[in-house]
Amino acid sequence: MNKLKLIETLKQRCAITQNEATELVNLFFSQMTTALANEDRVELRGLWAFHLKKYQSYTGRNLKTGKMVQVASKKLPFFKCGKDLKERVDYPPN
Repeated sequence: MNKLKLIETLKQRCAITQNEATELVNLFFSQMTTALANEDRVELRGLWAFHLKKYQSYTGRNLKTGKMVQVASKKLPFFKCGKDLKERVDYPPN
C-alpha cells in the first residue's frame, strides 16, 4: 500500500473528502517525523515502533578511489515490529 491508496481507503471507510483524508495522512506522518526529529519514540502499541539509533563516526573507504574517508556520525530511524503485527502476518485470519 502506498500513500495514495491509504488516502483513498481512509476517504471511503470514513466517508470524508479527498482533501480531509490527505490532510489526516499528512498530519500523521508530519507528527511522526517531528517526534523522531526530537528523538522521541513513536509507537502504535502491538503494531510497530520507531526509534532513533545513533551511529558513531568512523573511517570508511571510497570504493571508486580506494582512499580512506571520514564518515560523520548520524542518527537513523529504526523500525521494530510489534507482537500483534507479527502474528497477523504469520498467521492471517482465514
